[in-house]
Amino acid sequence: MTLISETTTKSLYTVSMPPRIAIPEPTSDDPEYNQRALPQYVAAITAAGAEPVLIPLGETQERVAKLLASVQGVLLPGSGHDVDPARYGEDREPECADNDPVRAVADEVLLQDAFNHRKPILAICHGTQTLNVWRGGSLIQDLKTSVNHRPGRDVVEAHPVKIVGVSRLNGILAHAGASDAQVNSSHHQAIRKVGDNLRVTAVSPNDNVVEAVELDAPDHFVVGVQWHPERTYEQSEFSRAIFSALVQASIEWSSQVEAGDKR
Repeated sequence: MTLISETTTKSLYTVSMPPRIAIPEPTSDDPEYNQRALPQYVAAITAAGAEPVLIPLGETQERVAKLLASVQGVLLPGSGHDVDPARYGEDREPECADNDPVRAVADEVLLQDAFNHRKPILAICHGTQTLNVWRGGSLIQDLKTSVNHRPGRDVVEAHPVKIVGVSRLNGILAHAGASDAQVNSSHHQAIRKVGDNLRVTAVSPNDNVVEAVELDAPDHFVVGVQWHPERTYEQSEFSRAIFSALVQASIEWSSQVEAGDKR
């Protein structure tokens, strides 16, 4: 894992070198969660052929912006916290967990940088919910459906997902050599109103809970999944293909930057 110097102002990487993927610390106040969760993201990104770059929480926005100047992609991980309901105009329900303002600030900076420069984004669980709210969407604060969406971290196949035919995610599934997908599940919230220019690309077929969204833009890779592919990277070809797609998109972004098409 690399911590890029704040003095770095531009990427020195070419397409022949591993792309750097920014990953913020999952939480600002739960070291146990970070120690358990972060290595899985790091391992998945590394195995997919990229270099993970840790973004420490609590840094100034200016310093984080400098760290981001030499990454080619962004991964927004899960968290034990929930997004602040005030951000989508609702009062907090009793079942809604506390928010993490420090993580929220870091996510804001990462998302703004990625959208400004069209850097690829993979958002996972809490990261997907953050992406959706940042795009003006809202969340269901506590799911109450017939499907158990939080059966436990060790359950590899919690429920099926139905993926939209024309979507990046369907292409990723096909690349993995599969026609359907079973995913793990570890969330009690989900997308209610879909954010601006996002579209639903996967649902849980038994209760229609949104399981994935993508930016409706062919030239900008933005994929958010509600499940945790980093936890099943070793067991699931589909999970591996998700991270490979992020890495490949980051390589292509680097190539376009070198050609002067972006930034």
